[in-house]
Amino acid sequence: MNTVVVIGGGASGIMAALTAAENSENRVILLERQQRIGRKLLATGNGRCNLTNTGAAPKNYHGEQAGFAAPALAKFTPRDTLDFFHALGLLTEEEYGGRVYPLSNSANSVLDVLRFALEKAGVELRCACPARQIRRQGAGYAVVTDEGSVDADFLIVACGGAAGAKLGGVSDGYELLRPLGHKRTALRPSLVQILTAPDYPRALKGVRTQARVRLLAGEDVLGESRGELQFTETGVSGPAAFDLARAAAAGGEGLTLHADFLPDGADAFALLRARRETFPELPVSELFTGMLHNRLGRMLVKYAGIEANRPLGSVTDAELRCAARACTDFTLPVRGTEGFDSAQVTAGGIRTAGFNPETLESWFLPGLFVCGELLDVDGDCGGYNLQWAWASGRLAGRLGR
Repeated sequence: MNTVVVIGGGASGIMAALTAAENSENRVILLERQQRIGRKLLATGNGRCNLTNTGAAPKNYHGEQAGFAAPALAKFTPRDTLDFFHALGLLTEEEYGGRVYPLSNSANSVLDVLRFALEKAGVELRCACPARQIRRQGAGYAVVTDEGSVDADFLIVACGGAAGAKLGGVSDGYELLRPLGHKRTALRPSLVQILTAPDYPRALKGVRTQARVRLLAGEDVLGESRGELQFTETGVSGPAAFDLARAAAAGGEGLTLHADFLPDGADAFALLRARRETFPELPVSELFTGMLHNRLGRMLVKYAGIEANRPLGSVTDAELRCAARACTDFTLPVRGTEGFDSAQVTAGGIRTAGFNPETLESWFLPGLFVCGELLDVDGDCGGYNLQWAWASGRLAGRLGR
């Protein structure tokens, strides 16, 4: 019988352990440094657990090696993820953009069925047992823990990344693999709030709106997204901002964020001119009423430099064009991003060049597999990162077979 040791009880580690346990010839031991498994999983999707995205494809993933994630994603698709969880008794619901959540709207439901599956599969779960060191031992490995050494014929490292330190994000995996010859790339927070000049965001704190958002360095567009944008006291959050956070963290100085709050193809000037003609007696502060969130609309009037108490009928075409630009190109200077404590995902990780993308086995350390966020693979916002966790954990858990 082979002993398979999995380090890390997050999404990818749990999937790897369950997959390895499907082979009755394997004894599977899952080591988790915290008191319980899946703590970060409980926080995903604002506690709802966006467990996959039906549109997940290689184009949604980033890293030093473009396309590295493709084999794992092809071998365990979003459909396979849903079939897997449905077989465990989890009911799911697909929402806009292909995002899939448990029908219960609770991440606990996802973790509960995974715990049941681990128990049924006979996986030996050892919580509060951090791995301190990995040593080569004959044809296998020895994992040094505070409770002693655990011998492994096969070793799967699924420690996760540095993001979300308050929920268990650590650098353990990087330090465990470095002495074995596996290096990492630079690490940056991803899927995290973008910090901007606070003047306007502070006044709009808590406002949520749909927007098309672009990140620019001078005239160069570094990224573009569309979705919900949420204003905070220090910047912008929400899916539309999260998708650009990776580029914002790496982009350097002089970046600007540009938001268009109207639907694609809308003629802002025509809409505002019609409002002026229909309600000439209304104050300018109501220029965007019915089109945008009231607080946002009033702030855009201020941003456009128009006196709020004037009647709409007195507003010139030139002023209306300024207001139209305000709502289609609302610009904020970028001051960086929040750090790893607030990030949902780590951009960067263990260099993928050291691993076979078809198996996730180390090219030069037979029997050693790495999966999940620990690798230099990160996805867009919307269930893509958990799909990578399931797919890569599934592939690693097959142990090259």
